[in-house]
Amino acid sequence: MTNSDPRAGDAIDKQKVEEFLQTESGGRAATGPAAVVLFLVPLLWSLFQLWIASPLPYLFDIGLFNSTEARSIHLAFACFLAFAAFPMIRGKHQNHVPIYDWVLALAAAFAASYLYFFYEQLASRPGAPNTQDMIVALGGLILLLEATRRALGLPLTIVAGVFIIYSLAGPYMPDVISHKGASLSKLASHQWLGTEGVFGVALGVSTSFVFLFVLFGALLERAGAGNYFIQVAYALLGHLRGGPAKAAVVSSGLSGVISGSSIANVVTTGTFTIPLMKRVGFPATKAGAVEVAASTNGQLTPPIMGAAAFLMVEYVGISYIEVIKHAILPALISYVALIYIVHLEACKLNMKGIERLDRPTLAQRLLNWVVILIGLCVLTFVVYYGIGWVKGWLGAAAIWVLAPLLVLVYIGLVGYACRFPDLEEDDPEKAMDSLPLAGPTIKTGLYYLLPVVVLVWCLTVERFSPQLSAFWATVFMVFIIITQRPLKAFFRNQGELFAGFRQGWVDLAHSLVTGARNMIGIGVATATAGIVVGTVTLTGIGLVMTQFVEFISGGNLLLMLIFTAVISLILGMGLPTTANYIVVSTLMAPVIVTLGAENGLLVPLIAVHLFVFYFGILADDTPPVGLAAYAAAAISGGDPIRTGIQGFTYDIRTAILPFMFIFNTQLLLIGLTGWFDLLVTIFSAVTAMLVFSAATQGFWFTKTRWWETVLLLLITFTLFRPGFWWDMVYPPTEDRPGSELFQHVDDIPAGEAIIIRASGMALDGRDVSKYLHLPLPAGETPQQRLAEAGLEVSPQGDQLVVDFVNFGSLAEKAGISFGWTIDKVQIEKDRPPKELMFIPALILLGLVAFGQLRRKAREEAAEVPA
Repeated sequence: MTNSDPRAGDAIDKQKVEEFLQTESGGRAATGPAAVVLFLVPLLWSLFQLWIASPLPYLFDIGLFNSTEARSIHLAFACFLAFAAFPMIRGKHQNHVPIYDWVLALAAAFAASYLYFFYEQLASRPGAPNTQDMIVALGGLILLLEATRRALGLPLTIVAGVFIIYSLAGPYMPDVISHKGASLSKLASHQWLGTEGVFGVALGVSTSFVFLFVLFGALLERAGAGNYFIQVAYALLGHLRGGPAKAAVVSSGLSGVISGSSIANVVTTGTFTIPLMKRVGFPATKAGAVEVAASTNGQLTPPIMGAAAFLMVEYVGISYIEVIKHAILPALISYVALIYIVHLEACKLNMKGIERLDRPTLAQRLLNWVVILIGLCVLTFVVYYGIGWVKGWLGAAAIWVLAPLLVLVYIGLVGYACRFPDLEEDDPEKAMDSLPLAGPTIKTGLYYLLPVVVLVWCLTVERFSPQLSAFWATVFMVFIIITQRPLKAFFRNQGELFAGFRQGWVDLAHSLVTGARNMIGIGVATATAGIVVGTVTLTGIGLVMTQFVEFISGGNLLLMLIFTAVISLILGMGLPTTANYIVVSTLMAPVIVTLGAENGLLVPLIAVHLFVFYFGILADDTPPVGLAAYAAAAISGGDPIRTGIQGFTYDIRTAILPFMFIFNTQLLLIGLTGWFDLLVTIFSAVTAMLVFSAATQGFWFTKTRWWETVLLLLITFTLFRPGFWWDMVYPPTEDRPGSELFQHVDDIPAGEAIIIRASGMALDGRDVSKYLHLPLPAGETPQQRLAEAGLEVSPQGDQLVVDFVNFGSLAEKAGISFGWTIDKVQIEKDRPPKELMFIPALILLGLVAFGQLRRKAREEAAEVPA
């Protein structure tokens, strides 16, 4: 049949979008008593999480939970809701919950909360479970796998099941991955009755940090911040070439602050941005692909980063602020490049911008941007130093001045917003022939930025924990949700204060429920991924993986990274990003660090974790599974496979970044020497990414020829890794005999590290030789500084023999063991800065640009009729 009703296609698309929304927002939409339960239980979950994050339990000495108890209750809520909210068979029992699901939900909740109810008894018999413990633990593992299948699908369930089988069947495995095996008793005790498996670090992060940030995002969305960010992006960027697509990129980046999920970003912002892009001339496939690329990159954007940022805090052992610092530059340059790609696509299609109602001149636009920039700088200066002065003057009592002041600023901004009409939701069916005024649009929601300011202030200035920072930001967001409606009614003299308060409480309750239901998948995913982590510690497969990967890669770090990227992409096609990150980083991060050290490249652990995380995210738009691409295609009406392929071509720029920052850690702001170094790094990275975007899109000022593409890729590589060429001319380091260690120790400032090559026998009996970072404390003599680091050595020819290593010392943490030898000392050589390679690269870039501009002028002249 060819004459089908086009509206039927729209209905199918809307149905698909609803399915994706249902998956992202907590399953079936039950009615009757089941709906009441599915409202009250998530509400209680949110209230519990707010309680344990607040200072109240410590102030009143009631309701205190240790970390294990909190994890147990957290998982009990998640498992109960996974069975109650998600049907056993997708598409069936969508409006009611069968009796067997209630039974399974209660059984799963009991098994998960077993550690809370029997905490003292379990503590009295560690590693020796009784029959009841065994039944609950093994039953809990089975129920957790089923909960994961319901909430997230089969892939993660299968991965966890394979690791459980591997734990039990170790002796029957091939020699390369065999181990002595684990009994059912040991498996149950390790995976369920302690904190090594299911109730490990990953679930702890979900309990402590992730829930509050997801709840914070749900509150922002309910308050109207999501629509505000979208409308502001339209107002500011819609007049540019391909403006709606650029607005889609920016709004998805801002939504990353709220969501942290690529699929959620697609089905929320994409509902508005994809039809808008199609209205201004983007084909359906490209409109969907732009949204997919922007939404997957939303997870790269601090502070939420799809929950991985909080896991990195635990796995890498650095502060949350450090994680944000290392992640911020790659995220920003990736977004700048995506906006540029959209610009290039608009140039290819010869698009024009949408007309602005105010039509400012170029001078007015520049003046507006200057005023905004100066205003932000002045505001930042006043707030930072003003609050700092108040804190220094009033000390602990400053909070009683600053909190009311924050409330007054909020009330003032709401009053100011009331001078302008509220923003309307965008209508995808409406013709887009004009843009909203930028000024009034921005001013209608400035108060939405205050909770984000509170969050960033608590994290960066007060140095609160992420949990406490998210708590205070969420508390302020709760205050906004309750009060914004009555305040607007008051300022507009509408006289509906009570109705506004009532609606505010309704909005709050629904936000708390939405936040909790959004957490079901993350809660069970982190618990199930804990099975993989538990298997690694139970079986020692981490050591096996090192040998296995070294064998496959032949010790070549680049091949190893490609192998890791492929694993991340394959697993990420079916696993949520967070679970994929946990699995791959647990298995591969130590391998890359170890083998890199053995080959002379000291890779920071954070770089490896970000590498794994990036490729886990890219799996969301990688065909044939790419769930984000399917979600976008459901909205655009395009083919999901073609949408995924097109989205991946846009995301190639993101795929090269992890390889670049492994070999050039300055992109992660590691090893910078000052502001000039920082500015040079930012300039070179942004330029490199823009050049790479032009090369991969086959278009710059005009269509690129093959040799221009090759030159642009060469320029990109040089700007990203100037040291690759410079090291051929001027080697950066020189290896000196280990016996010269003492004389080079004096050249190392206190607190910094010296690089040595040490060799000896590892715990598994292998002879290893690798480069190590040894931090050196202050001391009067080289021997004393080494002793302060926990290392005693004696000369033996051109080497030093390690006589003693203090337990828990810097030397032991660096990886040095008793009986090893220090063979070489790596010293830096004086050489011209590697950034001089930028000069020939930029000259070559200028020549390519000159050639393209001349060719473009000739093409335009040829098109003009005589």
